[in-house]
Amino acid sequence: MDRARHHPSSQGKAGRRICVATVCLVTTLLSTPSVRAEPDPLRAEQWGLDRIRAGEVWEEARGEGRIVAVVDSGVDGGHPDLQDRLVAGRDFVGDGAGTTDLLGHGTHVAGIVAATSGNGIGGSGCAPGAKVMPVRVLDAQGTGTADRIADGVRWAVDRGADVVNLSLGEEGIAGRLTKGGPLNAAIRYAAARGVVVVAAAGNGNEAGRGTPRRDYRTGVPVLVVTAVDEAGNPTVFTNYGDLRAVAAPGTAILSTIPTYPTVLFPDPGDGFAPLDGTSMATPFVACEAALLLELGVPAAEIPGLIQETAAEVPDPRAGAGIVDMATAVAAAVAAGESAQEAGHGDDGAAGIPPAVLVLGSIAAGLALGFVIGAIMRARRRGT
Repeated sequence: MDRARHHPSSQGKAGRRICVATVCLVTTLLSTPSVRAEPDPLRAEQWGLDRIRAGEVWEEARGEGRIVAVVDSGVDGGHPDLQDRLVAGRDFVGDGAGTTDLLGHGTHVAGIVAATSGNGIGGSGCAPGAKVMPVRVLDAQGTGTADRIADGVRWAVDRGADVVNLSLGEEGIAGRLTKGGPLNAAIRYAAARGVVVVAAAGNGNEAGRGTPRRDYRTGVPVLVVTAVDEAGNPTVFTNYGDLRAVAAPGTAILSTIPTYPTVLFPDPGDGFAPLDGTSMATPFVACEAALLLELGVPAAEIPGLIQETAAEVPDPRAGAGIVDMATAVAAAVAAGESAQEAGHGDDGAAGIPPAVLVLGSIAAGLALGFVIGAIMRARRRGT
């Protein structure tokens, strides 16, 4: 098992480096699988989709019409499982590579989000109707400044991203203590414009409460994601302790990799490989946000809905629990139906005084809270 983390030296505040939040690279498990006739021949190996119950909700929502900005190392735009899932992106590295992924990390994250489903190639993304916006802020070694990443986030927001995925983490105590600067400001900028931001907790096996481990300042509207293994236990590498955290699958996550040699994948094989890390856990949560947006849940309510519907686990390192896409979507659908009944549908809205419409909006919010509460009470009773 190869190590895939980078530990660049500190270069002061202006030159602080940010590295990808990937911990282990496993390439021996997928030695050129045979192509089978059924759709998505590698789907059975994507245990993470089953753990968050993604496949159970695709008849209700698939992320259609939503754009997830993968602010990372770029994406292989020619990958057969991704080439139809991309929108225009931008390069902030400036080394002449454009949005081409020279590291291999961004392509892997993009496939977890939106790899083409049902095309007889590889596996499926967890939001198979969404599009990926590749924003390249990390170079071939997986490093980039905080300013560059913040610029990438703002650019994505201004170009129509609905969700921003940050599968990266800052190295060094000084960096953690001063991270309240450009990146946190960019996240606030995104949230103020109705964009959901999801970020990896990192892989240092460090606690956040009462220590410098909390990378994002209290009050910054970001969903922080820790990693769990196939048994549902927090991984040995995941950081933990952020009060905004939820958990998602983060070991042996099979996804797309570049079809050409890169730093992480010098032998691209068939274009698919597994990785471990909070980087891999984060896009599962970004997918859930995309589906909830499709269902009409306001962006500001999505972090709370994801946290409230997460499956509780006894280990506090999993934060609010392991995300449960089926429960979250069910709550959103039920709340939407209740709100529609309260407002008598769109046809009944014409001529209704504004004050009544405001009351209807409040009722919709109360309905969502009521539905979530009912679901959580039923869980606790074991029904």
